[in-house]
Amino acid sequence: MMEPVPQFTTLLSNRTLHRLERMRLMAARRFTSKRRGEHLSGRGGSSIEFSDYRDYAPGDDTRFVDWNIFARLHRPYLKLFHQEEEMHLAVLVDASASMRFEGKMERALALAAAFGVMGIMSGEPVSAWAMRQAGEEPAGCSRVRGKGSLRKLFRFLEGIECGGDCPLEKGVEAVLKHHTGRGAVVLLSDFLTTGDLKRSFNALSSAGLVVFGVQILGPGEIHPDVSEDLRFVDSETGTILDVSASPHLLEIYQAYRTSHASEIAALLRQRSGRFLTVSAQDRLDDTLFDLLPRKGWVR
Repeated sequence: MMEPVPQFTTLLSNRTLHRLERMRLMAARRFTSKRRGEHLSGRGGSSIEFSDYRDYAPGDDTRFVDWNIFARLHRPYLKLFHQEEEMHLAVLVDASASMRFEGKMERALALAAAFGVMGIMSGEPVSAWAMRQAGEEPAGCSRVRGKGSLRKLFRFLEGIECGGDCPLEKGVEAVLKHHTGRGAVVLLSDFLTTGDLKRSFNALSSAGLVVFGVQILGPGEIHPDVSEDLRFVDSETGTILDVSASPHLLEIYQAYRTSHASEIAALLRQRSGRFLTVSAQDRLDDTLFDLLPRKGWVR
């Protein structure tokens, strides 16, 4: 009788992990300015693409003269290239106290692991950060790459504890003090903040990062039960809000929730980013292998 294969990580099933190894995040690479052919052997992780021609000048490397054109026109032209930059993938996990409820944190960590796998298997450097406590340095696993680094990434994510009071925008600012490299950032949060998200998105964009924002909400946040008077206590600030049940309360709440999500989506679209909302109750495989491909996030 065959023994069961050990689970590689507690965050993803082996079957899900195997499927993720063939998937890629659809984040457009950036290109540097035009470069001559001697940059063909540039740093690892980058590639070149033909750009244009220019007249040959004394001292240019003759290896990059287009001899076919020379044979026709009897004038030497030099081939130009631009270089494709290495795409650094950063995964930012909101580990504040509001993520503790209804499985939001568990889903955020599973998605963080999934996006990390896509980046690593694409040959890109991947960093993961946990934004937990205001005023503290963010915990991070920086610039891992290669399939052998998967365990290191998973160990870091499995060890993240939820329960701080760090506002999302402050967490982003703290991470950017440590982050290097252009590319893409996956921001996993419930986005339940009154802070200045526009400022955060501007900072990420200015750092050369295209933002993929994933809002993770609990089922009770998507379809709350307000059939009786309620008292809400903010898990991070302790602020109390008493709410009286009314026939129109759910309509007001849903209007605000969808408006908030639409505003975030618009801010990200203006910066070439993307946004979607998922429920922590949804099947993980449905999100990874159905929703994300349909939205054009992955292939």
